[in-house]
Amino acid sequence: MPKVVIDEARCKACAFCASVCPKKLIELGGPINQLGYQPAFFSPDREGECTSCALCAEMCPDVLIEVFREEKAS
Repeated sequence: MPKVVIDEARCKACAFCASVCPKKLIELGGPINQLGYQPAFFSPDREGECTSCALCAEMCPDVLIEVFREEKAS
């Protein structure tokens, strides 16, 4: 499962999430969504670099980003 899930259909491409990602794993672009924007997307090929800091989710004004952390074995 991906660590970061962005609701690309509802994204307004404000780029707040991309600007705060310390690893620069979120980009804008790709196909235009139903709102007429090129939405933010998380680069799945670089997923291993994500620290799950959730800064992107905190900055999203429309609450369109979910961040998942792996469960650590006890």
